[in-house]
Amino acid sequence: MKKNDIIENIQIEKLVFWGKGFVRLENGKICFITGWAIPWSRVNLRIIKKKKDFLEAQITQVLEKSSIETWNHEMIPWAPWVNIDYNEQLDIKQKQIEEALFHLKKYQNEILLLPIVGMENTFWYRNKIEFSFGKYISHREEIFQDFNIWFHKRGDFSRVLDFSECFLIDNEQNAIYQRVREYTKQSWLPVYDQKIWTGFWRHFMVRRMYFSGETLLVFSINPIFFENEKIKHDALKELKEFINHLITQFPTIRSVYISHNTHKADILIWDMELIYGTETIEEILLWYRFNIGPKSFFQTNSVWAEALYTLVKKFSIRDSWKKKLWTVLDLYAGTGTIGMIFSSIADKVISVELVEEASGNGKDNAEKNGIHNMEFINAKVEDFLEDYLERWQKADLLIIDPPRAGMHPKALPNILKFWTKQIIYVSCNPATLWRDLEYILANSEYHIEKVQAVDMFPHTHHIETIVSLVKK
Repeated sequence: MKKNDIIENIQIEKLVFWGKGFVRLENGKICFITGWAIPWSRVNLRIIKKKKDFLEAQITQVLEKSSIETWNHEMIPWAPWVNIDYNEQLDIKQKQIEEALFHLKKYQNEILLLPIVGMENTFWYRNKIEFSFGKYISHREEIFQDFNIWFHKRGDFSRVLDFSECFLIDNEQNAIYQRVREYTKQSWLPVYDQKIWTGFWRHFMVRRMYFSGETLLVFSINPIFFENEKIKHDALKELKEFINHLITQFPTIRSVYISHNTHKADILIWDMELIYGTETIEEILLWYRFNIGPKSFFQTNSVWAEALYTLVKKFSIRDSWKKKLWTVLDLYAGTGTIGMIFSSIADKVISVELVEEASGNGKDNAEKNGIHNMEFINAKVEDFLEDYLERWQKADLLIIDPPRAGMHPKALPNILKFWTKQIIYVSCNPATLWRDLEYILANSEYHIEKVQAVDMFPHTHHIETIVSLVKK
């Protein structure tokens, strides 16, 4: 088999991490399938990559749809599993965690995996969404699309699809998007062309917080599109006039930015100009108030973020005689949300985060909520731990919530040097979770007390997992 070969009449066995399909071919070779893979559907495939141990392929034709498929919705990049029955989605995610834990059986035979927690309302849950502008011209396909705004096509990043709504955001977000879509399409300004780096419209972002209802908008434009300063001034004046009408129509809008984006990469945030309202908007989680800016990291599902953080807190172990934990280390803390929730049951919380702006936002939010027992450290976790241990500092609880890449290899040995009774690990990637847990179990006296998967992002492959590790 070689690249671009067609493999016919293949039944997809299951979905693995990152939503890829999996099948073991007749010759024993493993094949991962990108695109709209659904278990038990029968398809034809084209090989796109050939590696020593596996192949990667794309679906060229669906011969027979799966029994768990519904086809009730238009398939969109941000919700690739939308046509899989939701109970089946939960079952797939639970099995993926089971597979990750299976690799740890040589260290711990029995691992308590609690049933996955699913959402009641699986639509309209996102509080943040980014739309891209783009065009698609194909003489071969006879497709001439000069102005599209929506999402990049799955498997073809150069192409932006064009739709009028998205069922992952609420009615107000959709109404704002539709108004912006209508205005930009009627304007005389072209969309940005990533191939030749010219054009005006680049991205549009909506952040609308679920509990507070406050909305923040970002218009990302290319300011060097204009050769004439007067034409540039008139165009920006026209945009600002439209924004004023938008604010009148949607009173929940509290903040509007223009991102003057000259970067060639496909990014939204660049040189930010606040043109209306406050620098941040507010969200409320578990009675804490948080300031959210255009660059802030914040869970995109407010309702289920509350559920996740409540479970994390419930996972913590405290001796009955001790009213509070003495010291909690919140590692890879982001804006310190989890640390703030633990501040009520700890004497001291130390929040460690590499991104300076996130750490600064955390400090501001702690002050906003009258929390005085938190310390915010802007540093790499691996560097902080080394320094902390050299000063013979201790901790009662470690909370670890790393990015998808998992913990840094230099940090792993140092978390085992603490005399803490418990580690709570929150993961968004089963593959790196398994890798890090394997190191901990193989090199310490910790064992897994329990594991809980949480589905914060229905119709996608993403899974949040909480693991409690305790000393034997």
